[in-house]
Amino acid sequence: MTALGPGNEFDRLRAAFGRLGARLVGAGDDAALVTVDGVDLALSCDLAVENEHFRLAWLSAREIGWRAAAAALSDLAAVAADPLGVLAAVGVPEGREGEFFQELMEGIADAATSVGAVVWGGDLVRAAQVTVDVTVVGRAARPVRRSGAQPGDGVWVSGRLGAPRAAVEAWERGETPTPAFRERFARPVPRVREATWLRAHGAAAMIDISDGLVGDAGHLAAASGVALAIDAGRVPVHSAVQAVQAVQAAPAAPAAPADISLMMALTGGEEYELLVVLPPDFGVAAADAFGERFGLPLTRIGDVVEGSGVTVLRGGKSVPIVGGYSHF
Repeated sequence: MTALGPGNEFDRLRAAFGRLGARLVGAGDDAALVTVDGVDLALSCDLAVENEHFRLAWLSAREIGWRAAAAALSDLAAVAADPLGVLAAVGVPEGREGEFFQELMEGIADAATSVGAVVWGGDLVRAAQVTVDVTVVGRAARPVRRSGAQPGDGVWVSGRLGAPRAAVEAWERGETPTPAFRERFARPVPRVREATWLRAHGAAAMIDISDGLVGDAGHLAAASGVALAIDAGRVPVHSAVQAVQAVQAAPAAPAAPADISLMMALTGGEEYELLVVLPPDFGVAAADAFGERFGLPLTRIGDVVEGSGVTVLRGGKSVPIVGGYSHF
């Protein structure tokens, strides 16, 4: 099994996996990597639960379906697999098994077809709240795992971070998120094509950012047996997040807006961007080519070094980071 990073959720997974012993095969990366009759496959599932991952007041049924499918498809992107198909197991309360369910399935199909996959089917059951479990299957002849990083490599991230967290915080304050925030939360984009490009340009290790940049960086570091040093000043913060002035600060002391937006970028989840380790000779020219190809920035935010864990540096000094999403 590929090693997992720290966190209560992952402590529970380690304990459960330990009891499975030899019955557990292929776990620990964003997708399970298995070979069946000579075909290399990547498989993953992702569960979205009402009031835990979303609220009905926030999103349409179609957006709920898109988000659930995009989250699972992002796991295929994280290992640079080519998506083939999805299955959706859906639970809905009484009264939502008609138009609501149909619209939700439309959203799942929209997300699947956006990356070249199709819907293979699924299951529908009565449930106390809306629950969507999407299973994805892809072809993975040359997967990129979490475990290939080596000291001297560079740490890079796609896109700009912080907007999904800002959307959730706005909703929780009883406000309407800006269109930019809402779009990033409601319609995350699985970076499937970007992952294929990165693999072709030497990606040594990769993970998608679902639980926060620092938290997911910890899993990549653990899997590779290295440490990641992240320069906070290089982390690309979404421009709309940088503009936020009135956000509730931590109880300890008021924080400057720049600090708040940076914390959103470092610890906010649901980004589904790629954190990728690339060789030392991958530089600005290659990153510019990525940007021209996909209309998306690729930013070097740090280095792979000897040791373990993740260190966030600001002005050369270590910054303690508390946060990131955890179910437990």
